[in-house]
Amino acid sequence: MSYLSAIGLMSGTSYDGVDVALINTDGESIGRLGPTGYRAYDDSERAVLRRAIACSSNLTDRNARTGVLAEAEAVIDAAHADAVTTFLHANGLSARDVAVVGFHGQTVLHQPGRHLTVQLGNGADLASRLGIPVVYDLRAADVAAGGEGAPLVPVYHRAMVRMLDRPPPVGVLNLGGVANLTFIDGEELVAFDVGPGNALIDDFIRLRTGASHDADGINAAAGVVDEASVARVLAHPYFARRPPKSLDRNEFRHWVAEEGGLAKKSVEDGAATLTAITAAAIALARSLLPRAPVHWIAAGGGTRNPVLMRMLAKQLAPTGLATANEVGWSADALEAQALAYLAVRSLRDLPLTFPGTTGVARPMTGGVLAKPRE
Repeated sequence: MSYLSAIGLMSGTSYDGVDVALINTDGESIGRLGPTGYRAYDDSERAVLRRAIACSSNLTDRNARTGVLAEAEAVIDAAHADAVTTFLHANGLSARDVAVVGFHGQTVLHQPGRHLTVQLGNGADLASRLGIPVVYDLRAADVAAGGEGAPLVPVYHRAMVRMLDRPPPVGVLNLGGVANLTFIDGEELVAFDVGPGNALIDDFIRLRTGASHDADGINAAAGVVDEASVARVLAHPYFARRPPKSLDRNEFRHWVAEEGGLAKKSVEDGAATLTAITAAAIALARSLLPRAPVHWIAAGGGTRNPVLMRMLAKQLAPTGLATANEVGWSADALEAQALAYLAVRSLRDLPLTFPGTTGVARPMTGGVLAKPRE
């Protein structure tokens, strides 16, 4: 198969902005990793997305776009179009240089138990704005077939691990709003959402201080971990449940607030305890893997939090933990690159999800192709 140039776009559960990445791939191997970019959401855009997520908990129709959902989708489409246009200009590229765009959209609800996953983002609108074909709605087919619809990125993790000179098995962590892991041993893939990632830390910090996140883990570094609270939170049955399994970003909000005693904690102690919960949940998940990984690689926004990384390294010892940047990947752009890879796989009818990653009965492709209007 020939290689295609594809752009991937990712707005994760932390909804801080749009990651952009260009790769060359045939949907199996990766020919070249190209430039990356980022377009932050401004405060007003984040506020709209926050309202959309808050009002989505009772959705029953995944196609409903009324009120703030319609407003949020318009914000998402415009921001993603701006992100790609700016990226192309910055890198001396035109729409003709890109075969396809992989567009994740913004997850506002993920409840696979109800066969429901909702990602805001109109792929047809984005394709027409950009003049580039767009593959979007990548989770829906898997969920409709009884899968979890997440994680989506493991098949890309496997392609990247193939390029490393490291003995298997390898564990890849994505420290996003929700934390998930991928276990890779040759062709074998096992993946699942581990538990809270950055989302609950971000929400706590925003509620207490107005800041968007615990920058550099400063608050957590100044706090004291409440180990009893960590143990109470990790007693939730989700953490012992065998995969496949996946989470909505708000799944543990009330459980963590109550069992973690957050209302009575200082900003510093609350941040330290929430950060410890994320690290401990990842360590606990090792017992659910087929074998112990020989190496761990961490990507996502959480790698910029030195307190979280120190806690993780301690929890995972003696197995080594490296960041994606340290092994030559991009910690920030890995998921956007994965969306580009998945878009090409979708075009070529290759599987995106597998029994070991989402619990779907058989490997499945997915995604909807939108072509620009003539």
